[in-house]
Amino acid sequence: MKTNTYQVFEKIQLNNITTLQVESDAKKELKKVRKKISKIQDKMYAHGKYSVLICFQGMDTSGKDSLIREVFKTFNTRGINVHSFKQPSKLELEHDYLWRHYLALPERGTFGVFNRTHYENVLVTRVHPEYVLGENIPSIQSLDQVNDDFFNHRMDQIKNFEQHLVDNGTIILKFFLNISKDEQKNRLLRRIELEEKNWKFSGGDLKERKLWDSYMVCYEDLLNKTSTDTAPWFVIPSDDKQTSRLLVAQTILDTLKQYTDIDEPELDKATKDNLNKYKKMLENE
Repeated sequence: MKTNTYQVFEKIQLNNITTLQVESDAKKELKKVRKKISKIQDKMYAHGKYSVLICFQGMDTSGKDSLIREVFKTFNTRGINVHSFKQPSKLELEHDYLWRHYLALPERGTFGVFNRTHYENVLVTRVHPEYVLGENIPSIQSLDQVNDDFFNHRMDQIKNFEQHLVDNGTIILKFFLNISKDEQKNRLLRRIELEEKNWKFSGGDLKERKLWDSYMVCYEDLLNKTSTDTAPWFVIPSDDKQTSRLLVAQTILDTLKQYTDIDEPELDKATKDNLNKYKKMLENE
């Protein structure tokens, strides 16, 4: 499985990219891969020099929540934090749009997972530009000013934000979970039909579904303009959830394996020289 085939290296068109891929034994393979990732994470925690930021974007029902649960379920909980970014609060709107994301960044040695991300600020706000007026930006007085130039500038700001993180030791991977409109319909129907899934359904899901084409235009634009060598986007076919999870996990593993300097720190000489003595002291208690 060559995960770099899903990376956005050059300009893409989403309607030319498949949303369905089925890998045999994906569930079984995922168990092997996530164990390998968790072992690297243990080393990372002890090493204490890198952090990892994993970003997930996708339309409603694309499987973000279940993917996060399944890919990271064997992690030591002290080494990972998951943040789900919803509509900004009143406090968050009193700061710049990246403020709340800075607060949630992973510390060295840990993983941070963003379930929806700072890209909502060039996605949802682009489909609904009236939301930007609620940010009280001094230079924005009317909707006419919330145009393509505004969002292109914001995407440049986001790239600078990510490069700053990378320069200071954060490994960034960004995943767009790519599902078809037909598959979203099936999953929304399942939420309605299964009582235990009802809580996930909202009438607002159908309103946003009507804007599918607008969202795809915005997604395609941000994927093309903000995938960089140091903070790449990966477009993951996600109509099959098991395969989607495996592809994400394998991509994370392939990336981390490139960092050959991640290892447990050595004991100081004094402690190392006296390990046998300490062992005998414990045994003779």
